[in-house]
Amino acid sequence: MGYPDRPGWLRYIQRTPHSDGVLYGSPPWEHVGKPTVIEITAYNRRTFETARHNLIINIMAIEDFPLQYQAEFFIKNMNVEEMLASEVLGDFLGAVKNVWQPERLNAVNITSALDRGGRVPLPINNLKEGVYVMVGADVQFSSCLREVETPQNQLRCSQEMEPIISCDKKFQAQFHIDWCKISLVDNKKVATVPQDKPYLGPGVLADIGEYDPPSESLKSRDYFADFLITLAVPSAVALVLFIILGYSMCCRREGVIQLVHHSAIQKSTKELRSMSKNREISWPLSTLPVFHPVSGEVVPPIHPDSYETTSMPLMQTQTYQSSAAVEL
Repeated sequence: MGYPDRPGWLRYIQRTPHSDGVLYGSPPWEHVGKPTVIEITAYNRRTFETARHNLIINIMAIEDFPLQYQAEFFIKNMNVEEMLASEVLGDFLGAVKNVWQPERLNAVNITSALDRGGRVPLPINNLKEGVYVMVGADVQFSSCLREVETPQNQLRCSQEMEPIISCDKKFQAQFHIDWCKISLVDNKKVATVPQDKPYLGPGVLADIGEYDPPSESLKSRDYFADFLITLAVPSAVALVLFIILGYSMCCRREGVIQLVHHSAIQKSTKELRSMSKNREISWPLSTLPVFHPVSGEVVPPIHPDSYETTSMPLMQTQTYQSSAAVEL
């Protein structure tokens, strides 16, 4: 209430428009003692009737319920909204209690695997995204939970193999736990940070005071110098280069000779092209008129355009010579 979105620590998930929506999360220590009001507005899509309800969340400090030993499990066959159901969470806490045997056992935090960088599974074989469940107790970890820290199981996890856990059968009926991702935390061994002043880690700037924005009355800036540098100077350099090139090509002797030579070549090229268009294609010598050695008359060549010249002799005198040999 009073903000454009819900608090950063509070998440909301709803799979389909007709399924239940779930709010879940773990508030940080700075929200302790400050009630959080969630304003919920719903409407009927058919009648557009609206309803409004305020949900008040009272946040209590964890020191009121000290749980020194905490274990985080990764359940592969569950989604976060399925685990948040009271009966499912009760069954899981009961299985952990049988393995751990504590006097007091509570769920500290429940987080979806997608919030930890997990990927959305393929929609086949009813795959789940997975959920992380952190459980706190007041007694030391049991020997079954400690089996994950053995060198043999650590080696199997590094080789992407399932570790050998003696109490895994107590969970397999309903919960498939990835024992390689289990985390055991002893709060006594963790260095506590005073809550009155947060610790500034690497990469966090020191407090240098309040931000002082510039005044609204800004001074005008002269952009004439920028214009000269950006446009005038390159234009002047280009003009000087153009003048030098024109002088060397048109005013100096070498440039004039090159221009005259180029003009002469171009003129000669045009003359050759005009001559090639006007020339006639001369026939081969075998198609010219032939002088007959016996009769003395000139025989015209037989060369029509549609005549098959491949079967004709190259010299027409061959036909007359063969006929004269027959008469003799």
